[in-house]
Parts: sequence; C-alpha cells; structure tokens
Amino acid sequence: MQLHISPSLRHVTVLPGQGVREYIKVKVASRRVSCRMLIYSLLFFTFLLRFVFVLTAVDTIDGESKCSTLGCLGKKLGPRLLGRRLEPKVPDVMYQILDKPMSKDELQGRLDNIPQTLEDFMAEIKESKPDAKTFALKLREMVSLMEQRTRTAKIQEYLYRHVASSSIPKQLHCLALRLANEHSTNAAARLQLPSAELVPTLVDNSYFHFVLATDNVLAASVVAKSLVRNALRPQKIILHIITDRKTYFPMQAWFSLHSLSPAIIEVKALHHFDWFTKGKVPVLEAMEKDQKVRSQFRGGSSAIVANETEKPNIIASKLQALSPKYNSVMNHIRIHLPELFPSLKKVVFLDDDIVIQTDLSPLWDIDMNGKVNGAVETCRGDDKFVMAKRFKSYLNFSHPLIAENFHPNECAWAYGMNIFDLEAWRKTNISLTYHHWLEQNVKSDLSLWQLGTLPPGLIAFHGHVHIIDPFWHMLGLGYQENTSFVDAETAGVIHFNGRAKPWLEIAFPHLRPLWTKYINFSDKFIKSCHIRAS
Repeated sequence: MQLHISPSLRHVTVLPGQGVREYIKVKVASRRVSCRMLIYSLLFFTFLLRFVFVLTAVDTIDGESKCSTLGCLGKKLGPRLLGRRLEPKVPDVMYQILDKPMSKDELQGRLDNIPQTLEDFMAEIKESKPDAKTFALKLREMVSLMEQRTRTAKIQEYLYRHVASSSIPKQLHCLALRLANEHSTNAAARLQLPSAELVPTLVDNSYFHFVLATDNVLAASVVAKSLVRNALRPQKIILHIITDRKTYFPMQAWFSLHSLSPAIIEVKALHHFDWFTKGKVPVLEAMEKDQKVRSQFRGGSSAIVANETEKPNIIASKLQALSPKYNSVMNHIRIHLPELFPSLKKVVFLDDDIVIQTDLSPLWDIDMNGKVNGAVETCRGDDKFVMAKRFKSYLNFSHPLIAENFHPNECAWAYGMNIFDLEAWRKTNISLTYHHWLEQNVKSDLSLWQLGTLPPGLIAFHGHVHIIDPFWHMLGLGYQENTSFVDAETAGVIHFNGRAKPWLEIAFPHLRPLWTKYINFSDKFIKSCHIRAS
C-alpha cells in the first residue's frame, strides 16, 4: 500500500498493493498545514487525554481520606475537561460528631462562644475556614442550643395555654354573678322553663330534641341562638339544657329573660332528675376515679413542666389531663342519656363549644341502620392534624388489653355533634362497658389512655357507630389557626375543640367572629361585664 499527499494537502491518495487505485479525500484547512504540525498536534492531544485520565484516577488510588496534589488537581480539572460532574461527599467525621448529642451542662459552659444566628455562624465559618471536624462541632453546638430553646418555648406555650384554658375568665364569672343576683330579685328571671302548657312536648317524639350539658351560660346562649336562628322550623325545636347546681339559677335567669320562642327551651339541673338522685350513680363514681388519678400528678403543672427528659407533646398531654373539665360531671353525663330521657327515641347531643350554621332537622332523616351513635369520622380529610385520628391516636396499643380487643388503624370519630338513637342504645350494654373500661384504666395507672371521655367512648361505642357526612361537624377550630374562615363558614356545625375556646382571649382572631356573631353586645348583662367582640 502506498500513501500520496497532494502539495495542497487537500487530498490523500491510497494505492493498494494489487494496483487498484482508490483515493480518500480529506478536507483540511484552506490554508497550508505542514505534516510536521499535524503530527505534533495529534501527539499533543493524545498526551493531554492520558494526562487527564491519570489526574482523575490518582485521587481514588490515594484513598478517600487523602488528597495528593495531583489527585486534588485531577479531581478539580478532570471532571470539567471530561464534561462530567462529581457529587460532593460529606466526610465521615461529620456524621460521627453530629451523631453525639450534647447535654445541657456541656452547652452552658460554651454559651458565649456559640453563634446565636445563622448569619453569625456563616460569618464565623467564612472567616476561620475550618476543617470538616471543626465545622461539625460548631454546627452541633448551634443546633443543640436552638433545639433546647425551642423545647423550652414550646413547653412555656403549653403551660400558658393550660393556665388560660383552665381558669374562668372574669367576664364569665361576672355574668354568672349578675344573673344569679337578677334571679333573686326579678320574678321575670325565675320563669318555669318551659311553661306548664308546653311541658308535654318534652316527651313528644314528633319534635326535634337537642341536648346540651354545660355550666357556661354564655356558651349555652350561643349554641341555643345559633340552633334556633338557622332552623327552618324553629317551632319544632326543643333544647334540653342540663347544668349543675351552682349554674342553674344564672342559666334559668338568662333564658327566662332572653326568649327564643317559638323554640322550646328546658333548663334543668342534674339534681332535678329522679334517676340522678336515686341509689348509686355511675357518673359520680367516674368523677371520683378521675379525682384519684389527678392526684397522681403531684406538684401540679410546675412539676410536669420541670421534667427535662419528656418530649413536649407528652408534657402537653399531662397538662391537659389536669384540666378541670375532665373532673366535671358535664363531661361524663352523655353516657347516661337513655336514663336521663327515658321517653325519647332519638336526640342530638351538642357540646357547648360549637356553633350551628344550618338547619339540623335533616339529621332525623338519616337511617342509622340499627347503630346507636351517628358521628363524623376523624381519619380522613385535608387537615392532616385534626382529621388524621385513629384508635392508635388515643389508645395505648402496647398494653395487651387494648391490643387484644381493637385494631390500631381503625378510624376514630368525634364527640361534639352526635345523633343518638336511644331506642337502639337501650338494647346494648354501652354504658356498662364505658364504666368498666374507666375502671380498668384507673387500675392500670392510666396505661390504657390519658384522661378524657373520648377514649372510653371509642371503646364503649365500638361497633355501634354510623358515620355521617363531615359537613355536619367541622372540627379543630380551637387547635390551630390555619383553618380558613371560608371553609369554616360553609360547614353545617363548627366545633372549637381544643384549648383556644372562642370565649377566651387565646381564641384565634379570624375564627372568633363566627362565634361572636350570635352575641348581642348591647345587652345590659353583656355590657356590664365588659364582654367584647375582640
């Protein structure tokens, strides 16, 4: 084979040994290029590629913890020249340091040297240019300090909310006192509720019967007013208000002076019920048991908050267990509705922290399919905090008594607005089951669940619940402020469950108007007690 290159370097002719003439045209630059330059160029690029390959490989040969001069250069230049990127790798020493927690005592001795903000931290790092180990140490100190401060702030918030929600606002105390005084001096404030001619309607099942158990006069007034104002047939509404002995006179005075006619309002104290005054009353026994359990929290809220080992959410649940409502007869009375209203077939039970925004008479048209309790389930919904509750959210499934009888992922439901089929209820042993499990929880030192009426309710009504549309009961308005006003306004019933009750100063400002719209702030009792819209 022979190779001939033309003088212009535009063609290369290849002559095979057999004499057959073939040629290959290779176009090069329009200017003249010498063969020597072409050869030198090829040699240079060949050497450069080999050099880059060596630089890239040296760092790997040296090991992960080393970086030679050639290796570092290869690591920096090689990927760029080859058109590829290397992912950054966190040194193992950083993981080792960050895995070791810092104690409070360790931090106390270094407070002056720990950056207080991210800006301070970055300025210090840029100035000192530390190695990976020093960087990790400084980062761990700063994060640990922020973590401890966040924990302290959370616990303080829980404590303040506990104090605010557990005490009676002076405005509500004032209202009860003024109404009690009015009851003693004004005959119009002592009317029989309802009047004698309307008493037979109290056991008439053609009416829509609602039950409200509360010792809060202002809250009761909002529930009653919102119920009647939004009813399409208010003349068919009967609201049975159950209260305690101390609140009976103020409650009677309020509804005697603030008629909601044509709706019928009954105000009754527990001691007026024959069933309640005879023999052994399970609800009172439950209160005594709760009182014994509450005594386990020696030192009260101060001792609970002082615990430095428990997580903030555990401390919050213990603080909530100290709430007076858990030792209130009003909190347990719903489990005895069949005994309290022996002539009624169906009732809707309402909590005092709700607002009704629609006509509730369609609830009587719901087919309960033989179930006892019509309730909204709380395991499905857009709100992943309020509407993500299952049995495992309330019950301790590490205890064999719970694990053997229930499933942790079973959907929970809510108290607050419930339809109770009393005829179906009387055929069950729900009330006995409720008190049996209360006793089991006390015997096990609260190892089955924390205090509250919903956990034993979930157990007692297990298998007896009919799920209703969530439109009828929107929850969480007292837990978190991210509930939008528009969403709340479109619900049939809204529930301020949680610590931020609408009558407290800690209520969420954008949601409180949904409650205050049913209060007449020009009323003489409201004005004299300085109860305001905001």
